[in-house]
Amino acid sequence: MPLFDSPCLSLAIARLTAAEPEHYAIWVLQAPYPGGYVHHDRRWPQSLTQTWQAWQNLFSLRDLPPTFDPEFEFTIPPGGNQGGSHSSRLMQHLGVSLWQWLLDGPIQSSFDRSQGIAIGQSKPLRFRLEVRDPDLIAVPWEVMQLQSGMQAVSLSQQILFSRTTSYVGPLPPQRQEQSLKILLVLGNDSETLTKPLLKLEQEAIAIAQTLERAATNSRNSLLTPVMCQVETLVQPTPAQLIAELERGNYNVMFYAGHGEPAPDGGLLFLRPDAALNGTELAQVLTRCQVKLAVFNACWGAQPEQQEHRAIPRSSLAEVLIHHGVPSVLAMRDTIADQEALDFIQVFVQALAERSPIDEAVAIARQHLLTVYKFNQPAWTLPVLYMHPEFNGELIKPITEGVTEIPDISPSWLEHQTPAASLRTMAAPNQIWSIRGGMMRVGSREGNDLVLREPGVSREHAEIFYRASSVEADSEPMYLLRDRSRYGTWILGPGGWHKVHHQEVPLRSKTQIKFGNPRSQALEFVIDGSTVSS
Repeated sequence: MPLFDSPCLSLAIARLTAAEPEHYAIWVLQAPYPGGYVHHDRRWPQSLTQTWQAWQNLFSLRDLPPTFDPEFEFTIPPGGNQGGSHSSRLMQHLGVSLWQWLLDGPIQSSFDRSQGIAIGQSKPLRFRLEVRDPDLIAVPWEVMQLQSGMQAVSLSQQILFSRTTSYVGPLPPQRQEQSLKILLVLGNDSETLTKPLLKLEQEAIAIAQTLERAATNSRNSLLTPVMCQVETLVQPTPAQLIAELERGNYNVMFYAGHGEPAPDGGLLFLRPDAALNGTELAQVLTRCQVKLAVFNACWGAQPEQQEHRAIPRSSLAEVLIHHGVPSVLAMRDTIADQEALDFIQVFVQALAERSPIDEAVAIARQHLLTVYKFNQPAWTLPVLYMHPEFNGELIKPITEGVTEIPDISPSWLEHQTPAASLRTMAAPNQIWSIRGGMMRVGSREGNDLVLREPGVSREHAEIFYRASSVEADSEPMYLLRDRSRYGTWILGPGGWHKVHHQEVPLRSKTQIKFGNPRSQALEFVIDGSTVSS
């Protein structure tokens, strides 16, 4: 079963009654097992309000409502990890407090069981959150973490976090994609024109080249990235944008420019004299089957406010999902141009390697944290919304019919690939033939050899044949390339040694252990070879 079919746990939060504004219901909308559909009522504590206010006072760039006291001082309660700066401890304290409030009692039990099911299937758990109270949408749920010092939920590749909404129609059938087709739209960069048009055009060219390079610079030397085509529009009129979307058969739209909250999904300022609201944009995006819309625009994930109260379902991200766009990535607050570009480069690279969208966001978010540090808000700014029926697939995975063709050199054509196999050491022997000179090993279904042992990654390693360019009677060369998290163990003259993210030659009769030095040893054998280890 591919990653796109990972188990999913979806939660909803809603205020119980207007008469009791601090009382909330939390319940499970979707679970990977029948008993996981539980319900829990919770009171929003004053201590969490104080922590949230302190977090905004320190990190938010948005004007705070009058109810916030700018002189308010918050002291982090004792306990937990007290090391690091005040900002780092506040980031962790809010993350832990949100986790403890949301995942309490039966909700925590449902989460634990769901995560256990995902681990048992060697897959990540999709964790989706629907916030039905508009006043809680601005809360950075992405910083939630189980304990101080542990990874925030939105940084994990084992728990793929996103937001969602139930106020949607059924997702129409999605076309299968084999390449990235990106429409890059550069709108007005502020409320008034501050950059000459020529500079914006040069900027568009530079960003397009960056996206194309990111898509071709795979982190995985075994994986050929998908083709990436980027077209740009600089300050188009709404009619020009719509015409290009209808013509281009795009699956991704990136927008960079000025935006602001408004009741109909916010406003995108395409040019000084023309704006487009989210409801209008949603019509063309759904009609043209754009799977992913990305916005480097202020407040794209924030609802509009009226009399200091958030308007339900008014943010750009929610409106687009509501109208049927499968996935939307928008910013919770203002993001610096360089931060956005750093995020987008890694994000596009992960998409080009066929990662599902929520996994690609986690990878790119990790990059932001590494570059700009945990105690800075950059990594918390991207907010991903996904349609509840969308599995995150942008590019069809290799395990579902996409065949990668290796680089065929003349030397490869001159030699017939020698037969080889992996086999167990103890009788009765199990034998797995290496067909066509290639074997993929890992815990995920779709590999040539599926191993469920501890420490084996989903895509752990590959054994492949590379013909020698020397004498025809020389020993054929098989190699092992490790791609795993914990490494592969090879038995050599000096004993077992670890291979991690390396490529090493394999001689016939070599013993191998995947992922764990205490796991079962398998023997690699080249048929007909007289070479002994």
